Order: sequence, then structure tokens, then C-alpha cells
Amino acid sequence: MGKSKPLRERLWGAAVLKLSFVLRGNEVSPAFKGVYPGVLRDLELTEAQVDAFIAENRVALEQAARGKAEPEEV
Repeated sequence: MGKSKPLRERLWGAAVLKLSFVLRGNEVSPAFKGVYPGVLRDLELTEAQVDAFIAENRVALEQAARGKAEPEEV
């Protein structure tokens, strides 16, 4: 198995995924509920970690979720 991604990179990916659903009001959709728990499991993250990361980086994450920007440094 390859080297795992750094924590910040894993948090970034999970947070962008979550916000992409939240910004469209789809966080209660079956698609989100089916995908997001598996992403957390695979990335070895908790929802609390992702929520804290979103709180700290919301503007940049929302831009990325809307497809308007990529992180300069992940």
C-alpha cells in the first residue's frame, strides 16, 4: 500500500466534498449519506475533524467546492 496523504490534504478533500453538498442544500440526500461516511472511513477522519477544518478555512473551501479555486498549499 502506498504512503498515505498528509492530514491537511485528507481534511481538504473531505471538507470540499461536504461543502459541495451543503452549499446545494443536499447534505441530507441519499447520495451524501451514502458517500460521505465511506470517505471519512477511508481517509481515517472524523466528522468533528472535518467540521473544525471547515470552520477554520471556510472561505477557501467554499471557493474550491464551487470550482473557483484550488488550494495553494494542501
